Amino acid sequence: MMWGRYRLRRAAAGLGLLLLGACSTGPSSPIVSIVPEARPQVAPAPPAPDTYDIPNPGDPDLRRFYQRLQSNLLTRGLLRTDGGGPDTPFTDAQLARNFIRIALFDEYVTDGQELRARATASRLRRWAQPVRIGVEFGATVPAAQRATDRATVAAFAPRLSRATRHRVTASTNNPNFHVLILNEADRLASAPRLRQLVPGIADSSLRAIVNLPRDQLCIVVAFSQGASSTYNKAVAVIRAEHPDLLRKSCLHEELAQGLGLANDSPAARPSIFNDDEEFGLLTTHDELLLRMLYDRRLRPGMRAAEAAPIVRNIATELTLGGAS
Repeated sequence: MMWGRYRLRRAAAGLGLLLLGACSTGPSSPIVSIVPEARPQVAPAPPAPDTYDIPNPGDPDLRRFYQRLQSNLLTRGLLRTDGGGPDTPFTDAQLARNFIRIALFDEYVTDGQELRARATASRLRRWAQPVRIGVEFGATVPAAQRATDRATVAAFAPRLSRATRHRVTASTNNPNFHVLILNEADRLASAPRLRQLVPGIADSSLRAIVNLPRDQLCIVVAFSQGASSTYNKAVAVIRAEHPDLLRKSCLHEELAQGLGLANDSPAARPSIFNDDEEFGLLTTHDELLLRMLYDRRLRPGMRAAEAAPIVRNIATELTLGGAS
C-alpha cells in the first residue's frame, strides 16, 4: 500500500434533480442539490434497529484497512488534534484568501452523471434557519460505538454554534441535518432511508452514497429549495468501520462543510479543509472561516468578486491585522 500517496477523500458532494445546480443554472454547485419541496418535510422515523439479530461490526477487511490508514497517518505526525499553534501562523490576507477559495468555490462538478474533482467558482451558501443535527446508525453498528459518536456530535454542535453565531444543536426533534453512521452493509442498503429523508432525491445522489469508493471516507450532501442560496436540509454519511479518530475527523469536516464551506484548499493551514491530512479536527483557523461565513455583512448568493473586499475587512478584524 502506497500510504504516502493516499488522500482521504472526504467529499462535499451534492447531486440532485438538476444535477448540481442550486444557485446557478449550470452543474457547478457540488455541495447543493435541488429537491422540489412544496412545504417542509418531516422525516419519517428511522427503521427499527433490530434488522439483524446480532450486530455485525462491519466489513473486517475495511476495518483493518482504515485502522492501518489511521496508524500510518499518526506515525507521520498527521491527523493533529491541537487546532494549530505557534508553528502554524497565518495572516489576515491568508485567512481571506483561504475563505474565498473554500467558501466561494466548489470541489466537485458533474460529468454526465458522475462526480469529477474540479474547483469551480460558485456562490456563498449557508443556512438561514436553525440547524438541528440528528444522528442515526445502521442496524449493524455496536451500541458502544453509537454512544461514542453521539457524544462527539453533542459536543461539537455547540462549538459550531459559537463559531458561526448561528443556532446549531444536536437534536432528535425533527432534525434537518441528518448524520448517518453506517457499516458497509448498512450503506449498501441505505437507498430507501435516503429517499425518506430527501423525497425526490436523484438517482445520482443515491449512487454517490451507496457506491462510495473505499478511498472516500465520508460524504455530505446539502440541499436548498429552488434557486435559493440557503440550505434547508443536509445528509452526511460516515463509515462506521473507521477507527475512533478517523470517524471523529469525518464528523468534524462533514458537519462544518455542510454549513457552507464546500471546498478544500492546499494553501489552508492550519485547517481540515486541506487534503494533506495534517489536521484531523476543526482548528482555530477553521472556526474563523465559519465566523466569516455567517457574518451578516456577507449575503447568500454573493460571488467572489463582490464578497472579496468585505471578506478582507472581516479577516483583518478577526486577526487584528496580523498573525494569529
